[in-house]
Amino acid sequence: MELTMIRALIALFVLALAAPAAQARNASAGELEWSIIIHGGAGVIERGAMDAQTEAAYRAALQAALELGGAMLSGGADGVDVVEAVIRTLEDDPLFNAGRGAVFTAEGRVELDASIMAGNSRAAGAVAGVTGVRHPISLARAVMEHSPHVMLIGDGAEAFAAERGLETAEQSFFFTERRWQGLERQLEGLGLPVPPRPEGAPDPEPIREGALDLMEREHRFGTVDVVVMDTHGVTVAGTSTGGTTAKRWGRVGDTPIIGAGTWADERCGLSATGTGEYFIRFNVAATICHEADRLMIEHGFEAAAQMAADRMMERLEADGGDGGIVMLFVGQPVWAMNTPGMYRASWGERREPYVAIYGDE
Repeated sequence: MELTMIRALIALFVLALAAPAAQARNASAGELEWSIIIHGGAGVIERGAMDAQTEAAYRAALQAALELGGAMLSGGADGVDVVEAVIRTLEDDPLFNAGRGAVFTAEGRVELDASIMAGNSRAAGAVAGVTGVRHPISLARAVMEHSPHVMLIGDGAEAFAAERGLETAEQSFFFTERRWQGLERQLEGLGLPVPPRPEGAPDPEPIREGALDLMEREHRFGTVDVVVMDTHGVTVAGTSTGGTTAKRWGRVGDTPIIGAGTWADERCGLSATGTGEYFIRFNVAATICHEADRLMIEHGFEAAAQMAADRMMERLEADGGDGGIVMLFVGQPVWAMNTPGMYRASWGERREPYVAIYGDE
């Protein structure tokens, strides 16, 4: 009994120490500090692997997303609004494997997954196998806010999107030449037939030299993610993806699975990118957050979060899984990866904007 009370007192003491970092008051507005962290996929992304123009384009896209989110948060916007708005811009950017620019299935179409979760209420929404909705993250939010469910898939999700009046798009809208040629290369390697180009897709065109090799090194398991803590102290996480190149049989990865690819609670928000099957098996997103909570009593909140994330990445690597995560724990940014690089960015009220690609940045 005494030991239990001592542990409880220690936990309360640590939380009291953590509170100023997560909930420091803005003297002018009387609001809580805001924070944002973003990723755009992880993989074998090494210096010299991409030309200067491509690297600059990725950095500019991350910077623009960061500035949009930061401007909204500093203006007092709700975290759910921020996550949706920033991910929508990334879903429209063909550089990333989400929305426009998503990879193709073996059948030659785009199937999109997304999820969103609000930490203060544990409210969550997710969609999988969506083919005709321009912004899957908006559909995931609609599931969270306007249905009694957490996840909708395929035709049912599309019907719900139509009921909610969400913007639709033809398969040709999502088409990019480098993703299509990546599919052709993948299918040829697997000895599978290459399907016809989607109806309405442009005529074949040459792509920049090395683009396919870069795409494979980036990792065919890409996602985009945004985690924020708004000025009300609410942590929100959202994730969107096109899945894996040449996926078959309606494969779904970790992105729309709450606890595996996306998680948010009172202190923690996290999104994952990588080999989804492993992230599902290890329930990565929720496990890291819960482990950080446990370790915080002994190590303090900043060290606990990084330790929990690094340990999970090591565990995944030992089991054959690769990828990375971005996380806010008590408002503080954390990232971890077992790949050479990850497109990532963060910013906060008392922190300078940070944009990085390579593992040594």
